[in-house]
Amino acid sequence: MKSISIKDIINNTIKNNSIIKINGWVKNKRSSKKKLFFVDIYDGSCIQTLQLVFTTEFINFKDSFLKIIPGCSISIKGKLVYKINKKNKFEIQVLKCKILGLVSHPDSYPMSSKKHTMEHLRKYAHLRPRTHIIGSISRIRSNIFYAFHKFFNKNNYYLVSSPIITSLNAEGAGDMFNISNLKNNLNKSLNKNNKFFGKDVYLTVSGQLTIEAYACALSKVYTFGPIFRAEKSNTTRHLSEFWMLEVEVAFKNLNEIIKIIEKMLKYVISFILKNNKNDLLFFNKNINSNLINKLKVFLKSKMLKITYDLAINILNKQKKIFKDKICYGDELTTDHEKFLVDKYFKSPIIIINYPKKLKPFYMRVNKDKKTVAALDILFPEIGEIIGGSQREERINYLDKRILELKLNINDYKWYRDLRFYGTVPHSGFGLGLERFIMYVTGIKNIKDVIPFPRTINNANF
Repeated sequence: MKSISIKDIINNTIKNNSIIKINGWVKNKRSSKKKLFFVDIYDGSCIQTLQLVFTTEFINFKDSFLKIIPGCSISIKGKLVYKINKKNKFEIQVLKCKILGLVSHPDSYPMSSKKHTMEHLRKYAHLRPRTHIIGSISRIRSNIFYAFHKFFNKNNYYLVSSPIITSLNAEGAGDMFNISNLKNNLNKSLNKNNKFFGKDVYLTVSGQLTIEAYACALSKVYTFGPIFRAEKSNTTRHLSEFWMLEVEVAFKNLNEIIKIIEKMLKYVISFILKNNKNDLLFFNKNINSNLINKLKVFLKSKMLKITYDLAINILNKQKKIFKDKICYGDELTTDHEKFLVDKYFKSPIIIINYPKKLKPFYMRVNKDKKTVAALDILFPEIGEIIGGSQREERINYLDKRILELKLNINDYKWYRDLRFYGTVPHSGFGLGLERFIMYVTGIKNIKDVIPFPRTINNANF
């Protein structure tokens, strides 16, 4: 007999009184005075559990039932019964039960039925998917990934696989993970002859530069994958390994790419509201009572766009909050960003036209020669989610910026070729997927929205 999922039952695709087979893990069990025994199971297909009803008619039932405890896996054959005006709208009257996997040490099972803190769950990244909260995060994460791919496929973008091993730092700054095929290489002289690639190579911090090459041939491209930062940050918003969506589009300027971003974000959030209703209701009840309303308001609103200059002026007027004056050319701190989105505008904002000294070499210099056509998108409670720009397509400007930042111009020969041979205006952006998932779910710590978090001093799995 083919097994079905709890989601199939929730969606009313199985007829009442059908004899079915279902597999899952035990969430909890209880008994009644009527000599009935109840077990709730889940199978991960949705957040709902399914109630199983046992009677004492089974041979050796009592001995078997003692072994059915939270965490063990079972296979059930029984009759599906729909109920009206009951807390449990459906249940299975068990005809046959097979225990597939026992919990060997019940007293030490880390995911027992009691509630646990997120800190406790992080210690058991391999077992925490069995909880409601991590299960819901995982289903939403999966559908967010799918929705992004669906959006770009519908709009005729091509997926390009960017390399994970690179010799360049796309941002022009920041720490990268050096990689080598040599064992104990600290004790060896690493010269050109014993380096696998003949040069120093790193785990990529961005696929942007490489997919620009494909945007200048296929017009609309994106890449989707893990990137790596060796910053020694252990905050609620930082990971050493995380996932990025990066998009490059030929023949588009900064304002046009902003329109694409807004359309994309609303498409994905709308998709999650439609396809993850029960998971969002769980977060709305347990994490943030305004979550669903917040997402719906985002769909109806137009994102606010301000300049870096205006942001500085607003912040400098808040003398009671920020004692030190913020000068033109200063980086916006986390506190500055939080004030702008959480207190002042109380909504996501787009900040454009940053001083060129704050941004990488590849961003297009504006007519004022002081700023670049850059954008950062900040979300309440999260901070920066998207960074992007119109790319510098003029070779003379590009070369000047490379030299200003004291980069080796020879390392960028292939990148400069794109400007020599049929250069074209183009723009792009990168979206941090884990931070976006934090916004959609209301989860406060980025370590809880990725399956196996990688942070400083933490790579146990």
